[in-house]
Amino acid sequence: MESWSKEFSEIVEVMANEIELFFTAVAKDVGEMVDAFVDVSAEIAEQVQTVFATELEQRLGELVDPILEAYLGIELAVEETAQPVIHTVEPFLNDRPACVGCRHYHGQVYGGTMLVCGMHPYGWETDKCPDWQSTWQE
Repeated sequence: MESWSKEFSEIVEVMANEIELFFTAVAKDVGEMVDAFVDVSAEIAEQVQTVFATELEQRLGELVDPILEAYLGIELAVEETAQPVIHTVEPFLNDRPACVGCRHYHGQVYGGTMLVCGMHPYGWETDKCPDWQSTWQE
């Protein structure tokens, strides 16, 4: 009877070793699958992020570009419209009645000396300048 219990205990021991090997192999395989899944997930996340960022940038560009173009167009239109008024008012402030509304008027100070216009750097002395041209578009 002793041999039967000895054989039974050897069978149980072999079975325990086999089960341990099985679970070790399963754990190893599961670990490799998890590592592969993490690698694939990281690649997919990177691709999604790249595509999302590119798509978002493109969509924002489509939304923002027309607004910027409209803003810059309005700014240029306002500047062109205000140009004659600016050049008309400045000669009054600088006491140059012959230069009022002239497209040649500059009115900037350089090194302490004012450059009135390209035709007459120090301005015209009488009321009527012979080179006067209107800033208003005809």
